Amino acid sequence: MAVSDAFAHCPLFAGIAPEDLSGLLGCLGARRIARPKGGVILPEGSPAREVGILLSGRVQLIRTDYYGNRSIMMSISPGELFAESFACAGTVHMPASIVAAEDCEALLLDCRRILTTCSHACAFHSRIIYNLLQTVAAKNLSLHRRAMITAGRTTREKLMTYLLLQAREAGRADITVPFDRQGLADYLEVDRSGLSAEMSKLKREGVIDYYKSDFRLLRMPDSDESN
Repeated sequence: MAVSDAFAHCPLFAGIAPEDLSGLLGCLGARRIARPKGGVILPEGSPAREVGILLSGRVQLIRTDYYGNRSIMMSISPGELFAESFACAGTVHMPASIVAAEDCEALLLDCRRILTTCSHACAFHSRIIYNLLQTVAAKNLSLHRRAMITAGRTTREKLMTYLLLQAREAGRADITVPFDRQGLADYLEVDRSGLSAEMSKLKREGVIDYYKSDFRLLRMPDSDESN
């Protein structure tokens, strides 16, 4: 996706004319950054003051527990926001890290400038605040959906709940997930070897078919769950 397309698809700018974007970004203290795959954009513990817009690549919201176990809370694609919930909530420090899953570019905006009308009384401020509120609400629903997925008792239950929700959202049985195998295990909060074993079992049973990150749902799984 081109940078211009990322702006066009960004929900923060919905209803704002393209010719107004240049002045808007200057008013919001925008700064552009680039990170290679594995690079950290916003580290855990850093001040939660900025709202990010992904311009290219892909990033993930990652939480690491006391024992070093990694959980992928969310995957962010070009045009989407990140860290907005933390900044808007007034969180002092980032409770998780924003990490590049691919080489990426992003724009960081000062959240205080978004929420506070500037001295020039820019006409776009009320619209951008409304857009931000809607985006935060949608992101909270996404996090609620993940909590529902990870609440499953078994690896099979977690995986099938996730795949069924993805298929329902896409409106088709063929889907591509935004994770490699380790990333999917981290998102589901399960062991990678256990996930691979369960996927192989589901494939043998004719429930799913898959190749790398591409999945096809063939039928509903049996009610009896395995670990």
